[in-house]
Amino acid sequence: MSLSGIGNSNVSDAYTAASAVEAEKKTESSKVDTSKTDTSVKKEEAAAVYDKSKLSEDDRKAIVAQLKADQEKRQSQLTDLVHNMLNTQTNTFGQANNIWQFLSKGNFTVDAATQKKAQEAISEDGYWGVKQTSDRIVSFATALAGDDQKQLEKMRDAFLKGYKQAEKTWGGKLPDISKRTYDAVLEKFDSLMKPKETDKDMSVDKTDKDNTVTTTEDGTVVAK
Repeated sequence: MSLSGIGNSNVSDAYTAASAVEAEKKTESSKVDTSKTDTSVKKEEAAAVYDKSKLSEDDRKAIVAQLKADQEKRQSQLTDLVHNMLNTQTNTFGQANNIWQFLSKGNFTVDAATQKKAQEAISEDGYWGVKQTSDRIVSFATALAGDDQKQLEKMRDAFLKGYKQAEKTWGGKLPDISKRTYDAVLEKFDSLMKPKETDKDMSVDKTDKDNTVTTTEDGTVVAK
């Protein structure tokens, strides 16, 4: 075999290898472009899913049902919270005062340390006192409802429901401390739900103030 023949074979092999590498690069490039196209399509499809105008009637009903279920869940959470908190408050009150409702549960004596701790808990500044208990109830309600007046109204109803459940568990009217907590909570709800001065009202007030001074045809300024 001649030397030139070997050289031609090597050149041919090199050319074939180079062609294969180039073809592989084109294939990889094609894959990347396809991936980008697929991603773009997926994004468009995702956008279409959240486009309200493209939702079917069944989809809309499902969303409304879910929102309603979430709302009812939040109200139920507040009702349960109020029920549990007032139960604990009344039991603590019972320990502090050694009243018959507490004794009827089989706790015939309350040691001095337990009684002192309970008395501190239901004091004016205590954890189960009127102020802190009512604050926690309203804070939880506003965390669930935000500034939405309609939602606050429903949270208020949920509180009333929880209070009645606590009375049922207690076996009658709750102690005075719980009644005062009840009044404090409703007062705070009323304050949150009190109509605020609107921009329109402010505009009217400003107009009325501006109208207190006027100018006649001859240029004389007259104060009303």
